[in-house]
Amino acid sequence: MGEAVIWHPSPNFGDRRDGATPELIVLHYTAMETAEAARDWLCNPASEVSAHYLIAADGHIWQMVDERARAWHAGAGEWQGRGDVNSRSIGIELDNRGTHPFAAPLMDALDRLLQQIMTRWAIPAEGVIGHSDMAPGRKIDPGPRFDWARLAAAGLARETPTPDGMSQVPDTAAFRDLAARLGYTASASEEALLKAVRDRHATTHQGPLSKADLAVVLGLLKA
Repeated sequence: MGEAVIWHPSPNFGDRRDGATPELIVLHYTAMETAEAARDWLCNPASEVSAHYLIAADGHIWQMVDERARAWHAGAGEWQGRGDVNSRSIGIELDNRGTHPFAAPLMDALDRLLQQIMTRWAIPAEGVIGHSDMAPGRKIDPGPRFDWARLAAAGLARETPTPDGMSQVPDTAAFRDLAARLGYTASASEEALLKAVRDRHATTHQGPLSKADLAVVLGLLKA
């Protein structure tokens, strides 16, 4: 792909509220058949949605909203006890339907774009989150097929440490409390919260809440 980002402005944006500046980057998948269809939808006034960037499967990047403005990508939810995620984040849409791996050119382009945005706004690796992280149950993207480990290895997302052994009995209240300390403070059912954490940090875990799930969140908090 070419290095240039293609400017394709969307009318769907506003001012960041209360003097907020970007401190998070929220990753999404488009769930549409083509990147062009997603681009056109994100730029359609009738959709009332947008994002700052869209990355196609072939690695092309469109910018639709200036980073200083508030794009309409996150919706209802919160992270670390704070709402209005749109006002304090940059949204990146990824050309993927959630049913297949993310293309290598797309991931290469995402690596470069994240490095640039994180440098511009001094956003730490912990500030790169998925849509499902801030809205468990309501949103499931970028989903379990997204390669968070790749981003973490490059310092572009929070690393998931290898859990050490533990004997704590699985307890939903304890899990919810630990997850909230990580940042998962949005209202969600136990099942939705567990899925959101697993999709991000433990994609091989299945079934009911387990000791291994608690070990993962404890390890993240200790890291």
